[in-house]
Amino acid sequence: MYSTDFIKLWHKLSKDMKSFMDSQLTPSLTESQLNVLEHLHLQERMKPSDFIEYLETTPAAITTLLDRMEKSGLIVRERDEKDRRIVWVMATEKGQTECQRGLDIRRQFVESHLSKISSHNQQLLVYLLGKVASSA
Repeated sequence: MYSTDFIKLWHKLSKDMKSFMDSQLTPSLTESQLNVLEHLHLQERMKPSDFIEYLETTPAAITTLLDRMEKSGLIVRERDEKDRRIVWVMATEKGQTECQRGLDIRRQFVESHLSKISSHNQQLLVYLLGKVASSA
């Protein structure tokens, strides 16, 4: 009953957000790269395998993504000093700057959409989406 409406609205919002993010992040960043940089912002350094659960993709795709990011100067990879088998991924200064730019762009999109409803309804929406998400 409501599921069809929910799916339509979710798809529209997702499509609008993807389109907005793609147009605003280009040419120096993609949404996948922003996701990597956002996790590095929170964790400072991560192993390539750590990204798999966040990006829901394959190790090969992560390697390709990190290769492109390294060539663009967004990240660096360094071997662990104690265990040379471990490779750490860290954001560069450029990566940190681009991360902040991307987060600002995302926030701008969300705020422009949430501003259409009252503060109380924004809180309610977040609460209800939290309920829906936690039941999965």
